[in-house]
Amino acid sequence: MHKEDFSPESLMMSYGYEGPDHQNAIKAPLYQVSTFQFNTAEEGKAFFESSVKGEKAQGKENFIYSRLSNPNVSMAEKRLALWEKADEAALFESGMAAISNMLLAYVKPGDVVVYSGQIYSGAEYLITQILPDFHISFRSFSPTTSTEKIEATLKEEGIWEKVRFFYLETPANPSNALLRIANYKALADSIASDCGTRPLISVDNTYLGPIWQHPQAHGADFSIYSATKYIGGHSDLTAGACLGSSALMAPIKRMRTYMGGMLSPHNAWLILRSLETLELRMEKQAANAAKVADFLKGHPAVEKVYYLGHLTEADGDAYAIFKEQCRSAGAMIAIDIAGGEKACYQFLNALKLAKLAVSLGSTESLAQHPFTMTHSNIPAESKEAMGITPKMIRLSIGVENADDLIADMKQALEGLL
Repeated sequence: MHKEDFSPESLMMSYGYEGPDHQNAIKAPLYQVSTFQFNTAEEGKAFFESSVKGEKAQGKENFIYSRLSNPNVSMAEKRLALWEKADEAALFESGMAAISNMLLAYVKPGDVVVYSGQIYSGAEYLITQILPDFHISFRSFSPTTSTEKIEATLKEEGIWEKVRFFYLETPANPSNALLRIANYKALADSIASDCGTRPLISVDNTYLGPIWQHPQAHGADFSIYSATKYIGGHSDLTAGACLGSSALMAPIKRMRTYMGGMLSPHNAWLILRSLETLELRMEKQAANAAKVADFLKGHPAVEKVYYLGHLTEADGDAYAIFKEQCRSAGAMIAIDIAGGEKACYQFLNALKLAKLAVSLGSTESLAQHPFTMTHSNIPAESKEAMGITPKMIRLSIGVENADDLIADMKQALEGLL
């Protein structure tokens, strides 16, 4: 039996690491170094030659300088890729670094980026405010817009042949809105058939992480993450990740080298730690979220609960997409509270266990007000169209005792009645 025959949750403990090469340490040491020594000048030449070509020298990792690669980063990338059965992963200093390097590796002046209408606000700012300075245009569509309508609109506007990238987020933050990835693959294939060049598809999979959804299995070219969230999972690091085929990842890794976005050795080492408990943490968070969501659904101060686990056949296409693409309902919940912004603030200020903070996917439960916090830089009319109103609260459920979380939510809501 070979190591590769084991499941990812087993391989997280040691994949890519050989103890005898590291003083038999049971865990990988931290390589907090900037540069690596060559045994000979000839080896140095071979390492540099192979590095330029994106190859391995003498069949092994050619560590030269930690901006290019580092043992901790390399091990973390290999283990992360196992979850999605991707060829390769690239780790960055933040989710935005992963997003920007991915897009800049492929789009050029004259191209069009099409994005789903509910994406992370930082990604939307990059696409709508920064890329146009480089003569890269954009078009957005609601997650519920049919691909037939998208195709017709792109053709009517004369940009069908200019589309180079589909940037999608599903489930969307914070509404949990879903879109069918396979439909966008069909759209990209149609463009390729008509124009000869196939647009690439990336999916921001941060909300469900590499455990609960595998975008590449449904037609995406890239899975993109804020690895700060579930992958890191302890609120003690910032990181980003992009996963895809070896051929498609090569330009992104080259861009990372020259844009300088390589993840630090220490943060990579922390991610190695986090990957060992990734599935355990996420399963506990999902189980907790199901109980919390059920409690919130029946509370008189809560007008609406946005939670994938509450979807039924009556929800039509959203339910069908959930059953096709998602392995779990996840641990992200949004709620509308009667009384608007004032009531939301009162609820947030009354919480004792859940923390009032942005970010998500960590061991502790977090709560925040999207309208005035994470999505504050989006115009009010756009937020309203996305369903992000002053009465919405976003909850990231952690690994605490579920009964304690419910008791905390209950006492915070009691003051609103």
